[in-house]
Amino acid sequence: MKTKDVADHIIYWLNAYVEESKLDGFVVGVSGGVDSALTSTLCANTGKPTLCLEMPIHQGSDQVSRANSHTNWLAKNFSNVRVKVVPLNALYDSFCQLDAEGNDNTNTSLSLANTRSRLRMATLYYFASQERFLVAGTGNKVEDFGVGFYTKYGDGGVDVSPIADLMKSEVRELAAHLGVHDSIVHAAPTDGLWDDNRTDEDQLGATYDELEWAMKQQENGRNAADFTGREQTVFTIYEKHHTMNKHKMVPIPVCVIPQHLK
Repeated sequence: MKTKDVADHIIYWLNAYVEESKLDGFVVGVSGGVDSALTSTLCANTGKPTLCLEMPIHQGSDQVSRANSHTNWLAKNFSNVRVKVVPLNALYDSFCQLDAEGNDNTNTSLSLANTRSRLRMATLYYFASQERFLVAGTGNKVEDFGVGFYTKYGDGGVDVSPIADLMKSEVRELAAHLGVHDSIVHAAPTDGLWDDNRTDEDQLGATYDELEWAMKQQENGRNAADFTGREQTVFTIYEKHHTMNKHKMVPIPVCVIPQHLK
């Protein structure tokens, strides 16, 4: 990858898009992971006002410290960057009490994990509306178009997706090029939506490097029968997530009424 050229291309694209939209800048949720670190750094490099929001909900201390370290670095190096910490613990805890009797449902844990993401989305759009900013998404290509590893109308609810055509390995490469700290570039990826701090690999059953490989194989027309051993296992894992989460990656179905019925 031509790292500098790719960075310049995304920065130019962001600038052109925000100017065409007649809005004033960007808001980015910063979690302590490499995807949000890269996205916020790219937005900062546009020179447009950039608001970095940290929105902890019972986060692990390592995630909080990495997010703080990154936003402090951005604010120190870019005069157009502002940082705001908006703790959402109390809001989330209050929401949990709305359905306290339903907490034995087998789907409750996943529902609450997705709720964390949707509370953050609502917070991002609250400040975006106040500031006349665009919400910059932080999803990469494998997450957004491969395994659908995001929350519908949570971290999937954005205005622009500057890194959604980059594989996770390319995200790391670009982040390192732009000066993102090594502790963030090489941190174990996690969505930060669970109390036990499980990683993305724990949830997906494969590493991003493996999923990148599987995504490329599928694009080349391969199927699980073409592989054996770990490769077959990884390809099957990828196909399962891709199929299960397809509804996130296609336009919302519209029931079109035939003209003769109107």
